[in-house]
Amino acid sequence: MSMDLDAPVAIQSAPLGQHNGATILCCNCGAPIDGTASAGALCYDCVKLTVDISEGVQREATLHICRDCERWLQPPAHWLVAVPESRELLALCLRKLRGLSKVRIIDASFIWTEPHSRRIKVKITIQQEAFEGTILQQTFEVEYVVAYHQCPDCAKSFTANTWRACVQVRQKVPHKRTFLYLEQLILKHSAHKDTINIKEVKDGLDFFFAARNQAEKFLDFLTSVAPVRTKKSQELISMDIHTSTKSYKFSYSVELVPICKDDLVAIPIKLAKSIGNISPLALCYRVGTSVNLLDPNTLQTADISTPIYWRAPFTSLADVQELVEFVIMDVEPTGATKGRFLLAEATVARASDLGSNDKTYFTRTHLGGILHPGDSVMGYHLTGTNFNNPQFEALEESNTYSSTIPDVMLVKKFYPRKKKTKARNWHIKRMNKEEGEMLPRKQDQERMERDFEMFLRDVEEDTELRSTLALYKAQQNSKADRMEEVEEEGAATETEDGSEDEEVPKINMNELLDEFDELNVADEHLA
Repeated sequence: MSMDLDAPVAIQSAPLGQHNGATILCCNCGAPIDGTASAGALCYDCVKLTVDISEGVQREATLHICRDCERWLQPPAHWLVAVPESRELLALCLRKLRGLSKVRIIDASFIWTEPHSRRIKVKITIQQEAFEGTILQQTFEVEYVVAYHQCPDCAKSFTANTWRACVQVRQKVPHKRTFLYLEQLILKHSAHKDTINIKEVKDGLDFFFAARNQAEKFLDFLTSVAPVRTKKSQELISMDIHTSTKSYKFSYSVELVPICKDDLVAIPIKLAKSIGNISPLALCYRVGTSVNLLDPNTLQTADISTPIYWRAPFTSLADVQELVEFVIMDVEPTGATKGRFLLAEATVARASDLGSNDKTYFTRTHLGGILHPGDSVMGYHLTGTNFNNPQFEALEESNTYSSTIPDVMLVKKFYPRKKKTKARNWHIKRMNKEEGEMLPRKQDQERMERDFEMFLRDVEEDTELRSTLALYKAQQNSKADRMEEVEEEGAATETEDGSEDEEVPKINMNELLDEFDELNVADEHLA
């Protein structure tokens, strides 16, 4: 048999897509691995055991918190508000770690710790390429120590004379009803949250701020809720002659209109003609961003805006301290209405004159919807009263308006209350104010308590006023206290007229708010 060496020999080709790589053994554990894809001749398990991608990341850090305002320090000098286990606090924790910017963060979460331990633990998952083509993922824990550090704002608040701006609010009236109303508006809108101190002085309040823009923001709020006149002044504290940097203290004087709700006003005749030809003798039934006046004889209303009033300011003719109690003898509505006012003709007599003389007065009133014969009403007695007021003297000398001055001008219905006022089912919040250098005298303290009680009665009687305030439910007393109140009420009912308080206005519980921020949990021992 002969063989032809030059004869072609068929060679079987390998299938497409099949490549036999070089297989080597792991230098650590001896496991077979792909030599072309392995990094450092190590298998994947040995790479995870020998390579630490979190080597350059801190495992411990310190967080600073101000114990007064509970804000966290974000270096270098920014303080932010963050509740425990919030996204803001987690972002602050991650920014505190050095070396975390070189890796990729996959996940981060808080680990529960005892609240009093002053420790915060965070579980972090990161990824990084250990070798070419090899990506590792690793999870580790970081522990933060919570340290106390007082912020500059709180440090200023505990130091005297560190304010940068001051707003001085004044009103020259003999009572504090307007300031009590303004205080409730400030509390409802939290306009005082930036103040570092509130000081009570004669005829008003002083609000101190750490920055000028905070004072101007508070000033804008006062302008939006009350008719005020402002004046600005500044005092140079220090100056750097090299950089021309100056430091100032700013003072803002805010004067409220000296006219309050239920005041009797004598408007200048020229001004009365320009605001709708209203009668110059009118009642102030509301003070908002402007002074709202009402003529009880015709139910005509007019508004005096803040710029118009301060162009030619005038004071009230009489205030609520000069109100006299009258008794309704007869009342007859005329049919004219305007909003909540109903025009009526009434015959009244002074409560102090009953039994001594039979002198009565005929007048027109805007309270026709709530007055009935036998009711008591508060009003101004103009007959025989001398007023030291140039506007009222001009009315008496005028041929047009001298005959229109009434004998009596009724203001509001009087609700007789018991001498011992029953505890109300609602209350209002008060601002924490610092008293002046001189403590109030005993008579001044009694006058402040009387003004506050008068303001609370106005809130009960005036629905429109009540809608602008935030009223809260009174806290429930203990069982023993409630039993004592019931016994006292029963004893008072036996000795006094039980129908005395039936007509006193009551505030509906649906109008009251729950005070969640000051809930106190007390342990009650069950018998």
